[in-house]
Amino acid sequence: MSNIFSPLFVTSYGVLAALLCSTLDILVPMSTKLVVTGVTFFITGVLPMMAIWFMFITKRVSDIRLNNRADRAIPYIFVSLCYIGCAIYLRNIHAPSWLWLFPIGGVMAVIVSIIVNRKWKISAHLTGMGGFTAIFFRMAIDGVAQPGIVWWVAASVILTGLLATARIELGRHTLGQTLAGTVNGFFWVLLLSSFNI
Repeated sequence: MSNIFSPLFVTSYGVLAALLCSTLDILVPMSTKLVVTGVTFFITGVLPMMAIWFMFITKRVSDIRLNNRADRAIPYIFVSLCYIGCAIYLRNIHAPSWLWLFPIGGVMAVIVSIIVNRKWKISAHLTGMGGFTAIFFRMAIDGVAQPGIVWWVAASVILTGLLATARIELGRHTLGQTLAGTVNGFFWVLLLSSFNI
């Protein structure tokens, strides 16, 4: 669960879900959906993975999985820049504001995580899943969701719960840290994706 729902993958899942579960499914050809998802994955997944790996081999971080909260600030800043790059990409291809503001919500959640991690460890995995769940809520609230969105909402909530359980069982986080992460991601994505810019 932790590997499949890594924070570095969840933005790509969210963008793909938005393209498949909203009115964009009808408007956007499958080839374009795959390209957009691929570019999103490169910007928000591959680039951060390469940066974290480089920081690890140059001893700037002690654990490649960033389990030590003291190691998280610089990688999180880089991830935020990647999310901003993703938002710019999505805006430039004329994605609706609720979609390109999805990674901007992620930026705000990462900033909160950086601040909180100075004193207390917050779950980045659950922050990502909170944002992922929020994008389904946004589609439903805005009336752009395909029929049956309730099943996608339910599935995302269940997956979030399973991931939280996995993180607790692995001893990576407490219940409070997983709940704080979920609320952090959910709040910022739901809030910022509500703006019509």
